[in-house]
Amino acid sequence: MPRVKPTKKVDVLGNLDLRPEEAVGDFLCSKQQDKFFVIPPNSDSAGESIELIYVNNVREHESMLKLQAEMLANAKQQTKLNSSRVRNMYKVQEQLRSRFIEVNSFMKDCSDKKRVAEKIAAEETIYHKELGEDIESFKSSIDELRAFREALKATVEEFEPYEKVLDDVVKVSDMFVSPKDCIDRCDTLLLAQKEISQLEQQKLSEIEEMRKRMVQITNDAALTVLGLKNDLSKMERSYNESRIQCLKWEKILATSKCAISDGFMDKNRTLDAINNLYRMLCRRRDIPGKPNRNEFDMQLDVIKNEVEILSGVLKQVEANESKTKQVGTQKA
Repeated sequence: MPRVKPTKKVDVLGNLDLRPEEAVGDFLCSKQQDKFFVIPPNSDSAGESIELIYVNNVREHESMLKLQAEMLANAKQQTKLNSSRVRNMYKVQEQLRSRFIEVNSFMKDCSDKKRVAEKIAAEETIYHKELGEDIESFKSSIDELRAFREALKATVEEFEPYEKVLDDVVKVSDMFVSPKDCIDRCDTLLLAQKEISQLEQQKLSEIEEMRKRMVQITNDAALTVLGLKNDLSKMERSYNESRIQCLKWEKILATSKCAISDGFMDKNRTLDAINNLYRMLCRRRDIPGKPNRNEFDMQLDVIKNEVEILSGVLKQVEANESKTKQVGTQKA
């Protein structure tokens, strides 16, 4: 088996190289290497030739053409059948549509009739119920009238003697014209008595309300007076407390006034003493001038200077005395 390189361009059958200008070089290269050494499968068995493959393909092509013609004829026949079926289906659809419209209109008419019938039945039921209620009310009214009639008959029979008495009274008396006039006057008197009793009850209720109001006003006034008494007692207590505080502060102020007056007197005495001392020093030093009592700062400065001078003199005198004593003791 010769070594060949893999073909890059093939013909229609797939096993021929279409590069003849490179075929010799490829063949020489393939003989010098083992990379592309390929053993085809069943290389020792006789395979199908190109002619046999061609014949098989032609047979398959003819069979496919026959099958195509048969399928085309069948398709045409099916098309005719389908078109006839479609026409029949359209006819049936039109029939069903018309039938549906008829049935739908019939059902609509039936529903309208049913709705109208239900409405009429409901109205008739309500009317029947109202008539039944009216009949019951009429029956009850008839029963009441029958009972009233029986009671009226009994009342007439009961008061028949009184009618005779009224007739006799009208005949005897000159005040009444007829029994009806007597009855009207009695009714008027009864109504007047009823009005008088109502007025009496009204006045009694007004009197009761006025009494309650007076009691309420009295209670309010008593509460007001009690509150005022409480306020007065509070004010009295506060007045007493304030009075005690005033007396206490009066004592404190009296003590303060005494202390202030004593301090003022001490101040005046001190100023007088300073002034007198200043005058004495001025006389001693023969300093002219009128000393002013209010210029105590200057006076104190002068007194301080004089005191310092006198203290210095005393120190000198004491020093001299001590020296003389020491000298006397030494001589002795």
